[in-house]
Amino acid sequence: MKISYHGHSVIKIETNGKQIIIDPFITGNELTDLSAENENPDVIILTHGHSDHVGDTESIAQRSNALVIAPNELATYLEWQGLRTHPMHIGGAYTFDFGKVKLTPAFHGSAIFTEDKEIIYLGMPAGVLFMAEGKTIYHAGDTALFSDMKLIGERHPIDIAFLPIGDNFTMGPEDAALAAKFLGAKTVVPIHYNTFPPIKQDPQVFIDLLESDIHGKVMIAGETIEI
Repeated sequence: MKISYHGHSVIKIETNGKQIIIDPFITGNELTDLSAENENPDVIILTHGHSDHVGDTESIAQRSNALVIAPNELATYLEWQGLRTHPMHIGGAYTFDFGKVKLTPAFHGSAIFTEDKEIIYLGMPAGVLFMAEGKTIYHAGDTALFSDMKLIGERHPIDIAFLPIGDNFTMGPEDAALAAKFLGAKTVVPIHYNTFPPIKQDPQVFIDLLESDIHGKVMIAGETIEI
């Protein structure tokens, strides 16, 4: 299984002959190496409805006919826009032909803010457990630290976890380091930092806060690892 990082919270997974992209915020993301017009994934997984996570989902999915997996309200909204969707909700899992997806809690928000100053609420945000080829990936989405991360790690031994460290809107480095301990992941990668001024962070600070038995890795945009 190949996993690549593409700035902010954008993750690609290649497994079982399919390409999956999580939270494809590309246009407007100065830290990404991707171009939205060149992306043709088979599957898009969304953690929540904020624009820096939904990103280019609509244009990419309309072109590629990608299946969009998202929390129920967000999936329904995107279905109304003409996309092919699979709605899920927190605690639920579903086995697809490319792997198993389970949504976990995330403590954050989820909404679209319109030009008319209206807020479209899009349900609860989520984290994502993705399981394929005997491996488990955890993408925490945008979230605060919460103690049930211990249960997530106990129930689903995690090979690699992607954790936000930007602070202000999510966990900062200190809380994310504790989250890594709770989860017990073999490898932890920081995400959701340096894209905007309020979330400027030195990722090495996060790495240095990790306990000695946790492998922390700072990935640059476009970098790929195999598990």
